[in-house]
Amino acid sequence: MSWTKRLDLGDVCNNSVIECDAHIGTHLDAPLHFIEKGLGVEKFQLDILIGPCSVAYLPEVTEIHANDLSAINITPDITRLLIRTDNSDLWDSGITEFKENFVALTPDAAQWIVDQGIQLIGVDYLSAGSMQDGTLTHKILLKSDVIILEGVNLSQVIPGLYELICLPLKICGAEGSPARAILRK
Repeated sequence: MSWTKRLDLGDVCNNSVIECDAHIGTHLDAPLHFIEKGLGVEKFQLDILIGPCSVAYLPEVTEIHANDLSAINITPDITRLLIRTDNSDLWDSGITEFKENFVALTPDAAQWIVDQGIQLIGVDYLSAGSMQDGTLTHKILLKSDVIILEGVNLSQVIPGLYELICLPLKICGAEGSPARAILRK
């Protein structure tokens, strides 16, 4: 952030400019992120971003496979799933440097998500896919128009059912957007 006007410098108001990556902090990935001619964030439907959500907890896994997801027994009507892992401990400890060995979805987990009809998947680190799988996990999800919510702090969230309210900035033509995501019991 930088100031363009400052009251203490004699300007009529304070005004600032923000310059950042679209994938900063808690953010959403749109299909356009990895799919040529995919939809941008301005095309997201609010009924996918707001509604019932299941939060699952997968402790002590180093990567999330399809069998891990099928073991959590989510009900077939769940279309929004947030996954809490040991990544959440990083939020609590205040670690700010990027960790390449974070817990991520594998391509088979991404396909499981698509096959279950989940429309929004949220993870507690800055990427849904690992550094090792390249872009495959993202492409599997995004080509099926599954919205990816990344960088969600789930450190204090108990697994269960919630209402998710997730609102991105409506940036026309953007492949991603910072978002404010909250859960209500």
